[in-house]
Amino acid sequence: MNSGDNPHLPPLREIISKHGLSADKRLGQHFLLDSNVTDRIAQAAGLLDGINVVEIGPGPGGLTRSLLRSGARRIVAVERDRRCIEALNELGALFPGRLDIIEGDALELDPADLVGEPRRIVANLPYNISVPLILGWLRRADRYDGFTLMVQKEVADRLSATPGGKIYGRLSVMAQWLCDVRQAFSLSPRAFVPPPKVTSTVVVMTPLPHPRAEADRHLLETVTAAAFGQRRKMLRSSLKKLDLDPAAIGIDPERRAETLSVEEFCMLARLLATKANAAAGFSNRSAG
Repeated sequence: MNSGDNPHLPPLREIISKHGLSADKRLGQHFLLDSNVTDRIAQAAGLLDGINVVEIGPGPGGLTRSLLRSGARRIVAVERDRRCIEALNELGALFPGRLDIIEGDALELDPADLVGEPRRIVANLPYNISVPLILGWLRRADRYDGFTLMVQKEVADRLSATPGGKIYGRLSVMAQWLCDVRQAFSLSPRAFVPPPKVTSTVVVMTPLPHPRAEADRHLLETVTAAAFGQRRKMLRSSLKKLDLDPAAIGIDPERRAETLSVEEFCMLARLLATKANAAAGFSNRSAG
């Protein structure tokens, strides 16, 4: 999109003042007002020409403006805070046919149902619901071209963590099973209004053509929940309630969850599937 296609926009602070907006801590809101920062987030999402974008929690529309300037085909902004809707609607009127506002709770919506393909999620996520949102989207990761998300640095570190560290866990495994994960850049609390108590990081997750290894998602979630639920214990103890013996597939039962690769967790999920199928077959034979 050429710069001439973009209408003149009043300063964001003027919009905030006009509509009496202020960040609501209950909604995990921290506004980004610097267009240079929001432009960096949009740029981290890659080339957006022809892409349909879903933005979660746009607030007064700082990142929304950058996404509109980026040339995205269509943007659907999901906002729970009714106070921001009017300001966003005014922005949409300046970009006819390119910005739709949906008032709703992102935890209750499936972004993949809001726009056609190709689609990406680009958002400065409300920090208090970022992890459940991400886990929900990962369950349908194949429906997206990518996710570019501003989250707490702690969450970004967990998403991109490698085996062997204390922050490597269920979120790391589930994200990296389905996506390439990288951190783009971090921001100090001073970049936000009001400043949060933590550093924030933009993380880019690009869905893989196929999962990193074969596994049933539900069973993989079950195995990682058991293993990391007692992460200080050896696998022989943490997986006991699932009746899994890691040694059966060549994994040392004295290892701990944080040392296993994504592929090894998938091996455990396949072992659990084998046991479940065997149990089901035995049950059917007994019934017969």
